[in-house]
Amino acid sequence: MRIVCVSDTHGLHHGLQIPNGDLLVHAGDLCGRGSLVELAAAADWLRGLPHRHKVVIGGNHDFCLEQEPRQARPLLEGLIYLQDESAQVEGLHLYGSPWQPWFHDWAFNLRRGEPLRRVWAHIPPDTHILITHGPPQGILDKTFDGRLVGCEELSQRLATVRPLVHVFGHIHEAYGQQKQGETLYLNASVCDLKYRPVQAPWVLEWDGRHMRLASDCDQMSTTSPTTSEGSTPE
Repeated sequence: MRIVCVSDTHGLHHGLQIPNGDLLVHAGDLCGRGSLVELAAAADWLRGLPHRHKVVIGGNHDFCLEQEPRQARPLLEGLIYLQDESAQVEGLHLYGSPWQPWFHDWAFNLRRGEPLRRVWAHIPPDTHILITHGPPQGILDKTFDGRLVGCEELSQRLATVRPLVHVFGHIHEAYGQQKQGETLYLNASVCDLKYRPVQAPWVLEWDGRHMRLASDCDQMSTTSPTTSEGSTPE
């Protein structure tokens, strides 16, 4: 099975080249400003892609999914939308959650500490692919000014769950991949810090036992994520 991972498309999806695959994972920020119109356009784009399965979560720009769920969720018909929920896709256990540490008044923000700890406690221990919008603390979470802004409570839960893959985005300039212990971490932000959709999707191959980066990702070196000037796109 080929698994294609993206995040933070921000309504700029029409310029993207999405690799073929069986499962598409989108880790949030489908929208720019979070309107129902933007969400509908992003959902139409996703439905038009050839992947058999498409799993999506919300992000901090996707206001309508938090504030207008009765109007927003039906727009995602035909997609697997996860909001603190699990799904099984061809034997893989996936869990998705949109929450991230509070930053001003964005969507799906919670205070650090106990509120986020309660959210992450629901991640099932048998999760193969974890999808969150934000990163754990200390892994692909460094902002342009050197701050590590990932979620400490999520890191603590990951020490117990240890999924095969953790897909997220949110911090555009920390795009990359990192293997730590049993888990492959992917910051799949398609947009860079200046909101240009120039960062390539990640592609995984799953043979029923092992998960690895596809050969067409081998040329992507991400041990030192590139940074650029600008404000943190949280």
